[in-house]
Amino acid sequence: MKVLIIEDERYAQEELRRFLKRVEDAAIDVVACLESVEDSIEWLNQNQEPDLIFMDIQLSDGLSFEIFNSTNLTCPIIFTTAFENYAIRAFKVNSIDYLLKPIEFSQLKSALDKYDRLQHQITKNDQSTLSSHQVEKLLNLSLEAVEYKKRFIIKTGDKLRHVSVEDIAYFYSENDYTYLVAKENAKFIIDYKLDELSKLLDPTTFFRLSRKYITNIHSIKVVNKYFNSRLEVKLEPEPKDQILISRVRVPDFLGWLER
Repeated sequence: MKVLIIEDERYAQEELRRFLKRVEDAAIDVVACLESVEDSIEWLNQNQEPDLIFMDIQLSDGLSFEIFNSTNLTCPIIFTTAFENYAIRAFKVNSIDYLLKPIEFSQLKSALDKYDRLQHQITKNDQSTLSSHQVEKLLNLSLEAVEYKKRFIIKTGDKLRHVSVEDIAYFYSENDYTYLVAKENAKFIIDYKLDELSKLLDPTTFFRLSRKYITNIHSIKVVNKYFNSRLEVKLEPEPKDQILISRVRVPDFLGWLER
């Protein structure tokens, strides 16, 4: 099996190579490791398509989704990323799995097992590719069935109360604490990290704006263009920090706003 790795972090490249060597009963040949959108487009347009691609999403020169605009990729993709927010977008472009970093060997092995089942199904049906509907059915990727968190328990003195996600404006981190800010501008410390919240919150409603902020879409007051192709996001209630969307994340943010 010929595998292409598209990943701009050298350590992550080597970790994937090491994991792939551990897979028993599989002759896996890593044909190349690419680090940018530009290099990936050039390589894919000049070489035979591999059997499988491991693809990071945030590359050195942009989002890997741009690769699909300049190539005719049909092979399965296993996305590897540190961000949960891209999952829905990933499954629209021949993705068969979505692995969150740091990746464990058991997760990679499970993803390769899915690939094997896909290949078996293709052979059984005597066809070269599966439709997106068949892939979703085969892998049980019904995104609508995902259960996201609906409320949070917070402490106020000796009392406990709950806050529904509809009443949350945004979350932010500061000095190793995570704060929940309600729409009425009340602020509470919660026992979650932002990385954990990214997995628990509905990505159609919440978005990770930066390393420090996750917002509810209904709390975005205005979005301004900013220097160096970035965006400035104003929230309500107003936070004390200026919130900027990096150039790399702008396309995904705008896609989320339009979803």
